[in-house]
Amino acid sequence: MTRRTRNDMISETRAKLLSAGRKAFATVGYADASMDDFTAEAGLTRGALYHHFGDKRGLFQAIVMQIDAEMAERLRQRAAAAPSRWEGFVEEGIGYIEMALEPEIQRIILRDGPAVLGDPSSWPSADGCIAAMMASLETLQAEGVIRDVDPEATARIIAGASCYAAQWIANSENPLTTSRRATAAYRRLLHGLLKVNAETM
Repeated sequence: MTRRTRNDMISETRAKLLSAGRKAFATVGYADASMDDFTAEAGLTRGALYHHFGDKRGLFQAIVMQIDAEMAERLRQRAAAAPSRWEGFVEEGIGYIEMALEPEIQRIILRDGPAVLGDPSSWPSADGCIAAMMASLETLQAEGVIRDVDPEATARIIAGASCYAAQWIANSENPLTTSRRATAAYRRLLHGLLKVNAETM
């Protein structure tokens, strides 16, 4: 039998807390999630939570970062599967908006996230997202696909539009209908960036 190292045990404890916390936050929300409940479910104590994450908010922030990284990878794969760089750029934004239909993302990222952690534009992942979008816009501009634009200003406006659309869906009484309206409007918004002779590219 292989002996577990201290690092293995630390990683296992963190993983258990993240899993239990993620389930609780997705099910009942941040405000009603009890530290005692999800530490007990993980077979751990409050002391373990405090040691690894500081407090409930620290655990929540780690879970938001975990889900955010998973979302980014899913969107990267969606963009990579598109038939062109332009379509990949559009599909990445559409994918983010459509993720607002997923209950876990609705609750943790779009509802409780801003309430607990503040404006999403200030989250650690935000700068990387804007930088990646700017790079895509600069490439599309260099290739003659889109009009001449200010890459940073355009990236921030597009990111804001997709983020607001996702929050609209998450808080809508009819999320599916709202999602369809939002994605249609988002496509039309981005279509305005295309050069006339590049619309079929």
